[in-house]
Amino acid sequence: MSQNQERSTMTKADIVEKVYQKIGFSKKEASELVEMVFSQLKDVLCKGDKVKISGFGNFVIREKKSRVGRNPQTGDQITISARRVLTFRPSQVLKNVLNGEEGSGTDVE
Repeated sequence: MSQNQERSTMTKADIVEKVYQKIGFSKKEASELVEMVFSQLKDVLCKGDKVKISGFGNFVIREKKSRVGRNPQTGDQITISARRVLTFRPSQVLKNVLNGEEGSGTDVE
């Protein structure tokens, strides 16, 4: 990619458009399908369960404990509250595709 090319962002509307074009559903049906998939993913993740999409990767909720941190501007100590964070780990197949490698990525070397 040259320096003059800007990277684009795929939006939910773009995904709906792709589903509409590829499958031939109406735009309303494509939108409902995409919304249903995202809603299901959110529900599973909110329960704390893992989402595993074969050939793509895993979405996992991690519990982070509260900890002491520092304000970088003042150096003052602050308490960072406990929270849940979402992590994504790409599958080997996706890693291979991103790096331009051929094959399924399921072979053990």
